[in-house]
Amino acid sequence: MEETRSLNFIEEFIEEDIANGKHAGRVHTRFPPEPNGFLHIGHAKAICINFELANKYGGKTNLRFDDTNPATEETMYVDAIRADIKWLGYDWEDREFYASDYFDQLYNFALNLIDKGLAYVDDSTVEQIAEQKGAPTTPGKNSPFRDRSIEENRDLFIQMKDGKFPDGSRVLRAKVDMTSPNMHMRDPVIYRIKRQTHHRTGDKWCIYPMYDFAHGQSDSIEGITHSLCSLEFRHHRPLYDWLIQHLEIFPSRQIEFARMNVTYMITSKRRLLQLVNEGLVTGWDDARMPTLSGLRRRGYPPAAIRTFCDKVGVAKRDNWIEVELLESCVRNELNQTALRRMVVLEPVKLIITNYPEGQTEMLPSENNPEDENAGNREMPFSRELWIEKEDFMLDPPKKFFRLAPGATCRLKSAYILTCENVVMDETTNEVKEIHCIYYPDSKSGSDTSGIKAKGTLHWVNAATALDGEVRLYDRLFTVENPLEEGTEFLSKVNPESMKVLDRVKLEPSMASAEAGDAFQFLRHGYFTKDPDSNDTHHVFNQTVSLKEGWTGK
Repeated sequence: MEETRSLNFIEEFIEEDIANGKHAGRVHTRFPPEPNGFLHIGHAKAICINFELANKYGGKTNLRFDDTNPATEETMYVDAIRADIKWLGYDWEDREFYASDYFDQLYNFALNLIDKGLAYVDDSTVEQIAEQKGAPTTPGKNSPFRDRSIEENRDLFIQMKDGKFPDGSRVLRAKVDMTSPNMHMRDPVIYRIKRQTHHRTGDKWCIYPMYDFAHGQSDSIEGITHSLCSLEFRHHRPLYDWLIQHLEIFPSRQIEFARMNVTYMITSKRRLLQLVNEGLVTGWDDARMPTLSGLRRRGYPPAAIRTFCDKVGVAKRDNWIEVELLESCVRNELNQTALRRMVVLEPVKLIITNYPEGQTEMLPSENNPEDENAGNREMPFSRELWIEKEDFMLDPPKKFFRLAPGATCRLKSAYILTCENVVMDETTNEVKEIHCIYYPDSKSGSDTSGIKAKGTLHWVNAATALDGEVRLYDRLFTVENPLEEGTEFLSKVNPESMKVLDRVKLEPSMASAEAGDAFQFLRHGYFTKDPDSNDTHHVFNQTVSLKEGWTGK
């Protein structure tokens, strides 16, 4: 029986609006990323909330790029954001917009405020404006330029637009309330002069609207009924509403929800860019990064991320989500979908001395026991194999159910064998070869040997093995909250976050794997093929371990 989930607070707002006939029952949301970096796991929550709520109530979702700061925005980021949202499973159809689409309209809105005596051009410096605003516990002081006439403000603002003044020399401020306890209401700057080429409008503009001015008005232009933002924007909402009210435009409603903080991850594009620029990761799509492109490269299925966001839910207070919950969602998804394969990470040669030389037989092995339709693949088996170095010990402890001198084990989907001899490397004194005998009547599926073997080992046929590389990952940071105050977050980067194994042996069926294909490497975990692979060198990223899933607290 399917469990009935109670409504979250945003759904309650929406259903109240629908019941009251507001906007004729229409639900229209938007996801408004700034194209100044790649999307991260926190954005996944916002994407899911906006698209899923619109889907639930038969509405629509816009993709709108908040491109009001040409100094940091690039078309490369626009392309990456599009790809990430599509990968996550959502489609904005033909509703792709940009704040820059509305620059002319936003400029006219600003003139409208000036004409109403609600905006003025200020010649004060950044430092002087900050001083005028005061502190939250003390009222601010009016700018000496606050009482300029409407005519003078209009003329100066037009001159700002026409490039008559140098960068930083003047700004346009909304005339709100310098005594407000909300610092965002103390005559906020709504336009600044910035001579920088914009990725879409080129050099048409030398003035650009601030986020707080462009955000609500863009929502209103698009007829957004429910503007869903993360919690840090709650103090911006009074200005959002003030601007809509005084411009007398469509009354979009801003609703804030708690952003998603995941342990051992950071959700700050500025700091993620710092990791990239300082070479601490290989790029935005490094498999250790909490970006959606990084998670995709690592092999996290989009369905698992959607499930994670659903389990986290919609809250009103910021909190920390354990990364183990995310990993559990990934593990549960891959357990159902990933094909099983045998891969030896640190190989040592095993020779079956009584197996006929030159003979090769094909042995069936299951592709996925969780999927009855997955079938089997054929594994080549012959005299010389690769097994894991850690699966053999010269002097094992009790309850070591793998190979040792005189010990008996089964090879997965193959035969039972017993270790009879070991060849040591004279230089390194390490095990060079393990010599065993096998029991021909012990084949998996038709075993009549009567021999009991407690351990089962995976293996790869030496003659047909593929060469590969595996990247094993640990947390990118050494602490749960890398941005905790008191120390620089870069000091918490884990120097052991990636280990590369470059002598890996893979079963030959892996030759057809393509970048992005996910597998369970028996006894090792889930791995995904990396784009760095080529025809002769196959690279796989560790996605998540095989350990038991998150159980909650």
